Amino acid sequence: MKISDFQTKDVINIVDGKKLGQISDLELDLKQGRIDAIVVPNYSKLFGLFGSGNELVIPWRNIVKIGADVVLVKLEQHQLQKADESDSQAVTFRS
Repeated sequence: MKISDFQTKDVINIVDGKKLGQISDLELDLKQGRIDAIVVPNYSKLFGLFGSGNELVIPWRNIVKIGADVVLVKLEQHQLQKADESDSQAVTFRS
């Protein structure tokens, strides 16, 4: 699979069914030869309105399934809140 194949997929959170966006980038571990995380741009808790330019970085371990058109991830609300508070436990935001 090519990186460009990932960039056309929607990212859906299976916990609440919300679309988080599309993958814009991948974080790679070149030493281990693996993908560490996917990056979803302009994530906003306000349904994409008033986007603050943040990116949501979702660790590979949170990916449940990669389908033909979507990537299903499991992110609990507390993980998104911690990310919003800049706690790097599960997911992170970056500007």
